Amino acid sequence: MIRVGAIVFNLTTAALMVLMFKSGLALIGEDTLRRRPVPWAAVALTAVVVGGVVLQLCWSGAMDALDSDPRKSGWWRVVTSVFMQNGGFFGAAWNIVTLAAMAALAQWFWRGPLMVGLFAAGILLPERIDALFGETSHSTDPRNFAGSSGATYFLAATLAAALLLTTSDTRQRLLALSVPAAGLAMWLAQDNGHGLVTVYGFLLGAAALPLAERLRRRTERPACTAQAEA
Repeated sequence: MIRVGAIVFNLTTAALMVLMFKSGLALIGEDTLRRRPVPWAAVALTAVVVGGVVLQLCWSGAMDALDSDPRKSGWWRVVTSVFMQNGGFFGAAWNIVTLAAMAALAQWFWRGPLMVGLFAAGILLPERIDALFGETSHSTDPRNFAGSSGATYFLAATLAAALLLTTSDTRQRLLALSVPAAGLAMWLAQDNGHGLVTVYGFLLGAAALPLAERLRRRTERPACTAQAEA
């Protein structure tokens, strides 16, 4: 019975990521992917995660020194634990592949600095929000002391929020809305922390969209001026 529960947990968690990936593709435009530049910030972020796995393979004490076990001291653990993986080969592979894909989509929409900022928010904000609402008896962080999935799901959900607020297509809006709805359902039905951090990320993505549009207009204005002068 426990095994069946674990399988269902993993399937619903993967299905939620598929919804967010489809939302990201709809937001960016799947037909535009080949024309887009290399998302170097996403590449660098993925390289750091891969480097964390290599460190674990080379140093047996990496997890003890860098995970986020609350019984251990160390201010750095909340950040370094994201770059450790404790889900075995397939868990680490899933985390790396999903981070690479979602970080690339996020960089193409949010641009590099804001993408990195949103990923950092996915590291730091969930436990702060949990504490604000008194969720201190059990962690809603899906990393279980290590792993990048929580921050990745948080980042991916920001794209669904942006899609909801920028599209007029009914199907795309329903796709975007299915992300927080599924996340909340997973949290309530399975106590699945991936679902709750997805809701957090969706809300922050909605809040960040005006800032992203303002920054985009600010960077496009000099280019338009230069073209006019030419």
